[in-house]
Amino acid sequence: MQYSAFKESLSSDDAFESFLKHFFSDHKQLEGSYETREYFESYRVRLNRHNKLALTTTTCLNIADAAIPLRQTENISFSDFRRLVMNKKFADINATLAEVFEASLNR
Repeated sequence: MQYSAFKESLSSDDAFESFLKHFFSDHKQLEGSYETREYFESYRVRLNRHNKLALTTTTCLNIADAAIPLRQTENISFSDFRRLVMNKKFADINATLAEVFEASLNR
């Protein structure tokens, strides 16, 4: 499977859902993270038993006194996840969530 197709699959809801369903037929989860000296964000996505996505996000400030991560899990539709991937902004405005996931796929 060519993981560079991840960004290409963002062109439509159907292409994105098809890509992810194919990916999850061979893998347990999709992970990606973004980190600066000030904070980090981690994303873990899996297909749940209802064929919906379970998205777990972990965020934390990288400050020694406040190193208590906030973890949140929610069920999300494929189209809502696609919109998140397309619109998520990080501290570095040149870094996108699509690139975070693509980088993890290509490792």
